[in-house]
Amino acid sequence: MSMPTASYAERRTALASRAACYLELAKPRIAALVLVTVAVAAFVGSWTRPDPLLLLHTLVGTALIAASASALNQWIERHSDALMARTADRPLPAGRISASEVLLVGVVAAAAAVLYLGAVVNWLTAMIGLLTWFLYVVVYTPLKALTPANTVVGAVAGALPVLMGWTAVGAPLALSAGGLKAATLFFIVYLWQFPHFMAIAWIYRDQYAAARLQMLTVVDPTGRRAGVQAIVAALALLPVSLLPAFDRLAGPVYIVGALLLSGIYLYYSTQFFLDRSELSARRLLRASLVYLPALLALFMLVPLI
Repeated sequence: MSMPTASYAERRTALASRAACYLELAKPRIAALVLVTVAVAAFVGSWTRPDPLLLLHTLVGTALIAASASALNQWIERHSDALMARTADRPLPAGRISASEVLLVGVVAAAAAVLYLGAVVNWLTAMIGLLTWFLYVVVYTPLKALTPANTVVGAVAGALPVLMGWTAVGAPLALSAGGLKAATLFFIVYLWQFPHFMAIAWIYRDQYAAARLQMLTVVDPTGRRAGVQAIVAALALLPVSLLPAFDRLAGPVYIVGALLLSGIYLYYSTQFFLDRSELSARRLLRASLVYLPALLALFMLVPLI
């Protein structure tokens, strides 16, 4: 009895280890933030509570897209990941899972996600999901080894899920038909990423350089260009976050809240530019992680306040 028991325990341990590898490949914290933007867009686009089952289908399909993109991002970057302390223990560079398995599962998950979204949500949402996946995996990830402009493409891929949530509930994309909110949400998420990315790129600049990834902080080791990019994006967020007020979609509570949040984000972006230290970068990173959820929550409450 001891051998079968031991064998069962070993199999259970192996399955738990494999599940942990897949969970790490999916980058659950990033996926969770993506799903929040999709849910907010669905709520705002429906003007009331969206159909719970439709929202669930949308979130499941989006989660599959995000998991596939993250896994294939790591498949492409497995060699450079091995050169950075922050990523060397990921499943692929650490050898806990094979590259061929990740490639197969990543491609199958992407195909399943597109078909699933097309069948149970709608094909426009599915195509936006496919475009998101393509930009992240096929364009953004390889560009990281070639040019610091990779961030511009990566930010588009990061903001497109907003349009998935919007179209999932049948809301129009045309500005003349109420799509101003969709555009506002898209550009809020798009611009938010630049200070966020620049902070990360500064903190890990030496590791990115060792991996030969062309982040802006590697191309310009002074950090001046990264600081300027953070300030420009944070400045642009001030008027963009107020667009609902210009269209009479928001009241004074939203205006004050958006101004306060965007002002704080600009302050920490400016401090990062002036100081360019790890401390200022980490403060900006923490501010970015507060700013987006808080502003999205405020945006979702626009009709109420």
